Amino acid sequence: MKKRYLIAGAYGTAGAALALKLWSRPRDLAWEDHAATLHHAEHSRFAMVDGVRVHYQEAGEPDAPVIVLIHGFCASNFVWREVLLPLAAAGFRVIAPDLVGFGFTEKPRDGAHGEYTIAAQAEMIVRLLDTLEIDKATLIGSSYGGAVASFVALDHKEKVERLVLVSAVTNDDVKNQFLLRLAAVPVMGDLLSPLMLGSGRLMRWRMRKVYEKGGGPVRTEENMRAHHRPLRYANTHRAVLRTLRRWDATRIEREAARITHPTLLLWGEGDTDVPLKNGFHLRTLLPNSRLIVFRRCGHLPQEEHPREFLEVVTSFCHDALAAPPSTSDTEKSGALDAGSVATGNLEAARA
Repeated sequence: MKKRYLIAGAYGTAGAALALKLWSRPRDLAWEDHAATLHHAEHSRFAMVDGVRVHYQEAGEPDAPVIVLIHGFCASNFVWREVLLPLAAAGFRVIAPDLVGFGFTEKPRDGAHGEYTIAAQAEMIVRLLDTLEIDKATLIGSSYGGAVASFVALDHKEKVERLVLVSAVTNDDVKNQFLLRLAAVPVMGDLLSPLMLGSGRLMRWRMRKVYEKGGGPVRTEENMRAHHRPLRYANTHRAVLRTLRRWDATRIEREAARITHPTLLLWGEGDTDVPLKNGFHLRTLLPNSRLIVFRRCGHLPQEEHPREFLEVVTSFCHDALAAPPSTSDTEKSGALDAGSVATGNLEAARA
């Protein structure tokens, strides 16, 4: 009997501690509280999109060709910090929004944007372009952001100049990861997900998996804190759970043949979140695509190899990748045709 009481008391104490932890969570992330230490804070802007306050960063001349950078799941526009200004310096107007529910963008409970589906995020991107009076843009989507960019290309073909899909989600395989399966379970996920998302130690473990061999210079304490900052808030936790439970990316592989825009696929050879085999498969599905593989790279080449990332993206956006590279160009960029031995950080494969 005494043992039974001890067990009941332990469960009660753990339950009370969990309830206190959930109740005491900060509710939302305020831009004003972090502007002093925020990356490129001087480039931050806000726009009202269908009643939702959307945070984005913008750089470049107003009349330059537009590039929109779309981040992935559980991320923010922080993933583009190394390439935002260099892309602008290369002659583009660059816009990097936080998706609805993430970063400094609002996290609505209801309404169309409160659905947290890929389709709803794609509509937000389109409406943001309309709000900014932009007729057409090149969309660069990373991971889940690649799924969002693909939905825009499928449903609003006229808004897309070209696509760059970076380790793009095109199916639901990523949801098979243990932590994501756990988070998707009703009740259990609601209780455990805030603890997982709020854990700095778990965040560091997760980022070591995202970056190839730990990420080297990318995995600094400052970067880890910046990645983790938006994930400690209750409203973000709700958005993460809804996004995960309403995740349906299978349409992209089913309808990929309808995406006829010039498309550049960028993948890290060591990507464990969306393995390289997905990139090769997607290349066979998209009729006007080219795949470039980053050697010694994980899930986020824009962070791990920003110089090479900028090289291939700016070339693609200036149509330099429309033709096979010459020998001299290959030696300069490190981009090699499939079947060659790669000595640099890049290997190119054309469909």
